[in-house]
Amino acid sequence: MTDKKTRTLFIVPYLLWIILFVILPMLLILWYSLTDSSHHFTLNNFVQFFRNGIFLRMMLNSFWYAFLITLVTLLISYPAAYFLTRVKNSQIWLLLIILPTWINLLLKAYAFIGIFSNGGLFNQFLHLFGIGPVNFLFTDFAFIFVATYIEIPFMILPIYSAIKDINPAVVQASEDLGASRWQTFKYILWPLSWPGVESGIQAIFIPSLSLFMLTRLIGGNRVITLGTAIEEYFMTTMNWNMGATIGVVLIFLMVVVMLITGRKRRRKKVNL
Repeated sequence: MTDKKTRTLFIVPYLLWIILFVILPMLLILWYSLTDSSHHFTLNNFVQFFRNGIFLRMMLNSFWYAFLITLVTLLISYPAAYFLTRVKNSQIWLLLIILPTWINLLLKAYAFIGIFSNGGLFNQFLHLFGIGPVNFLFTDFAFIFVATYIEIPFMILPIYSAIKDINPAVVQASEDLGASRWQTFKYILWPLSWPGVESGIQAIFIPSLSLFMLTRLIGGNRVITLGTAIEEYFMTTMNWNMGATIGVVLIFLMVVVMLITGRKRRRKKVNL
């Protein structure tokens, strides 16, 4: 009886937090999306969203940029995570990877504005070879580069944990049986580390769908996503109903991505 009361005591703050800061805000957003400026029920907001080519293009842009950021991050993070599992003092290296996440996102964005500007570090380096100035700022390259830099720790950590949990004897057995490094990676290392890869993909792809600060500061007006549109409707045009509609669509897309990756994780089999 005491254990039951203790569990109830601990679960109440969690439930209050979920209700106040997750469920109620989502219900409020849903209510705004289903009403007009006079608070009358309407589905016109969703009709306008799916009929307007601009919104659909923003949705495709969001998926495209999220895909590119996730892909680049994965290509960099997997070798880095594998290296960390083999190097000595890996905890120190992990700490160095985690340290940038302690810095405010806005500060990092402004730092990269200085680095990518015409008189910044990149152009000063190119000037040594007689090149420049090159306009790095407000380009797709700058946006993807900065987004990858900021989010890369959230891809490295789950992959590192997954590779670290693999029994070294399994990898050693494949090598003893004559498997090449590529075969060992394809049939042993990659399948066994896939749960960590999936967690990293979720941690990168889903937040990348709703980026708005970096799209403004680093990408300028060239990078337009659903996150940018939400900020525009809430902060500039003050059309909260349309902004909430875009938010509902974005939440739905995030849930779909989570369900797809979660279903793959349950069905994934490792063939040794």
